[in-house]
Amino acid sequence: MDTQAIIAAIDLEISNLQKARAVLTGVVRASAAAAPAPKPRKRPRLSAAARERIAAAQRKRWAAVKKAAKTAPVKAAKKAAPQAKKRGMSAAARKRIAAAQKKRWAAVKAEKAKKAAPAKKVAKKASVKKAAPAKKAAPKKAPAAKAKKAVPEKATPASTEAVPF
Repeated sequence: MDTQAIIAAIDLEISNLQKARAVLTGVVRASAAAAPAPKPRKRPRLSAAARERIAAAQRKRWAAVKKAAKTAPVKAAKKAAPQAKKRGMSAAARKRIAAAQKKRWAAVKAEKAKKAAPAKKVAKKASVKKAAPAKKAAPKKAPAAKAKKAVPEKATPASTEAVPF
């Protein structure tokens, strides 16, 4: 098949597609023309008299607010002197609370010291008994609070081979 024949076939196909498009758009245009377009909704208009009544009512409201604002500071100044007394604690009550809190913290610290002390003594005794063989001491583990803050390292596979499940 030579190029002239191919070009003629393509031109024929293009003309057929254009005719089909014209038919389809004609149908769409006809259906669009048949259905009336919705009218834009008009805003209700107020008469000049109605707008004036609304404006007068608003001016009256603002006048009342401004009048109340002018008289309010005078009344507030008179009432400001006898303010309601805030609730508070006596010095003795504060001292009792502070003493109780110190006692609680002392108990917490003592408990912590008890737990930490036996572990250290056991480690010392074990190292004294096994002083003859020279071994490297294992590094101490971080306390639980610090261990939680530490970010765990991501495990990377040693090889790229598939692992059976």
